Amino acid sequence: AQGSEEDKSRLAEEFEQAYLEKEIERMYEFQKKKESYEDKFYYLGKEYDVVGTNEKEVRLGTSKVFIPKDFDINKWYLEKARPVFQEHLDACYHKFSRVIPYPTLKIRKMKSRWGVCNTKTHAVTLNLELIKRETHLLDYVIYHELSHLIEGNHSKRFWNVVEENFPDYKEARDELKRYE
Repeated sequence: AQGSEEDKSRLAEEFEQAYLEKEIERMYEFQKKKESYEDKFYYLGKEYDVVGTNEKEVRLGTSKVFIPKDFDINKWYLEKARPVFQEHLDACYHKFSRVIPYPTLKIRKMKSRWGVCNTKTHAVTLNLELIKRETHLLDYVIYHELSHLIEGNHSKRFWNVVEENFPDYKEARDELKRYE
């Protein structure tokens, strides 16, 4: 009986060791991903190397972005996002296959969604992170949210409306999932 107790104890130790090694590897990979993300800057689907500078404003080069130290980059993103998002919302709205009320645009950082549509107030809220992605992904999210003004759920009818307006929605949706 004692041998089986020793075996159980050894197995428990091995399991714990394997678990800890796996957890450490997961944390290492997360940190590595986080660090590489912080060294990079994304704007409208293009990746830039970050260079700290003493200048007052952000300046985009062909492959580098020059960012002042202690600069509020989210404020900069928001300033850039408003006209870009509005232009794309206008274009998508005018091409939309159905008659819908013109929505109000809101922009904010969201952790778990790319967009939200309030069907009562006709407001479309877009995730600020979309300014970092290719514009076809922005258009997909806009068409997705505009489709909620027709169908307020994710039923088959809803996806049919999305597809009427953005035939490649499945590819765009899968592409966005890779950024989550």
